[in-house]
Amino acid sequence: MTKEKNGFRELGLSQDIVDAVAQKGFTEPTPIQYATIPLLLGNTVDVVGQAQTGTGKTAAFGLPLLDLLQEGEKKVQALVLVPTRELALQVTNELISYKGNKKLFITTVYGGQNIQTQIRDLKKGVDIVVGTPGRIMDHMERGTLRIDNISHLILDEADEMLNMGFVDDIETILAQTPDKKRVLLFSATMPPRILSIAKKYMGAYELIKVTPQTLTTSLTEQRYYAVTARDKREALCRIIDFSNEFYGLVFCQTKIETDEIAHYLIEKGYPAESIHGDISQAQREKTLARFKKKLARVLVATDVAARGIDVKDLTHVVNYSLPQEAETYVHRIGRTGRAGKAGMAVSLVSPSEMRKFSLIKKIANTEIKKSELPSGEQVVSKKMEKLKHDVFQLIGDGETGPFLRFAQELLGGIDPEELVAALLRIHYPNDFSAKKYTTIQEQVARDYDDNDNARQGGKRHRSNKNGVKLFVALGKTDNMSPRRLVDMLEQETRVPQRKIDDVRILDNYSFVTVSPSDARIIIEHYKRKSKKGKRNLVEVAKE
Repeated sequence: MTKEKNGFRELGLSQDIVDAVAQKGFTEPTPIQYATIPLLLGNTVDVVGQAQTGTGKTAAFGLPLLDLLQEGEKKVQALVLVPTRELALQVTNELISYKGNKKLFITTVYGGQNIQTQIRDLKKGVDIVVGTPGRIMDHMERGTLRIDNISHLILDEADEMLNMGFVDDIETILAQTPDKKRVLLFSATMPPRILSIAKKYMGAYELIKVTPQTLTTSLTEQRYYAVTARDKREALCRIIDFSNEFYGLVFCQTKIETDEIAHYLIEKGYPAESIHGDISQAQREKTLARFKKKLARVLVATDVAARGIDVKDLTHVVNYSLPQEAETYVHRIGRTGRAGKAGMAVSLVSPSEMRKFSLIKKIANTEIKKSELPSGEQVVSKKMEKLKHDVFQLIGDGETGPFLRFAQELLGGIDPEELVAALLRIHYPNDFSAKKYTTIQEQVARDYDDNDNARQGGKRHRSNKNGVKLFVALGKTDNMSPRRLVDMLEQETRVPQRKIDDVRILDNYSFVTVSPSDARIIIEHYKRKSKKGKRNLVEVAKE
């Protein structure tokens, strides 16, 4: 291979690894790679790396790891913990592509795949295991995975594992690893719980922090709409319909929500698809191929599943659910407004998300304009204008010849206006009726002070005028996450997840909003369950 300038060679990596990286088209390391790779190659200190999503963290730890591990060990030398199946597959594929000719064996273990297949792979002898915490623990309990001799432990996307409630699992796994090992922890943010794990299980470590960059572009117009959680679906439909040619990504927070929104759109007649960590790689590839060909024009996705997607000419990015971090917001909206073409970034913000949204705006240092959703009548008018434009374009392109004779037959003895109206009625039976768009409750966007109080004219407000806000005596210190809380309420009270809105997790307690009837069901359940003299786990939140 020619010795053209390659920044990776200057970092001290072997020629074999440098060549493998060059074959993928990479010649210049990212900032996190520049800072991390020489440190990992040069000594044995533990490392905590903080950098925003999409900055090349996998190569930052993967390239030196591949160089440091020995061939022919026939035992697990390195364990990489990741939050989701999708990321496990992505990290594994990247590591395999980077190892070049080095004889290191890498496998993936995660829930949802046949465990016997994974056991067979592990028995063959592997050097690197990439997996999700739950399945890693499963193999440890079965005795099919031993990690008591590993030399390297990598925690990737540590903050996401924290958000998903995997902290206890991670600590259980860490306790089974040898004292003499190197720990590499990578995360987009560093909440106190992550740092406490670092202090407990890591020796003296080097902190590498890459300053987040503002990646927003003037070509991306940013808007937000203040709506209740229950009105987000209707708001999304209006945004799609009001666009001349919507072609975009819709980001959701969970796999369940992703599927629900995609199914809702499909039932409404929109060409939508979804991707998340539970779909197979083959299905993911088919879905992305359809999206790139614009056979599907709406792709509903989670952040992790959307990594690696490179689609040109997106008109919109919609934050159906806000991300946890400002850096993730910037990374999401950076997918539109590229190559000199304008794009639109839209956020649907419920009352309980307003404080988080204020922080995102502050940290991302970007202007996001508050807008009013178009009315049903405005959407219908826009759709009619588009149809009129398309019809006039067809008349002028000279390609209507094959239809002229049939048109003449239809016109025989029929009023032209009635004929056109009849054809519109056949092909657009409901599209031009404003009644298909339900009423959206008007919301007041509120500012937040440093004490986490929502203020509007000096008064405190409930998050949802049509619902009841409930106080739940469980929070982050109880390893509660939005997903866990909603799952718990559904399993214990039979109130469906889709009817639980505005979930907000704080350190020692949480809030949710439900309808009055569901509030009665939930409160009565926990009254019966509560021990005499003890406070109920769930109560109506006080003003």
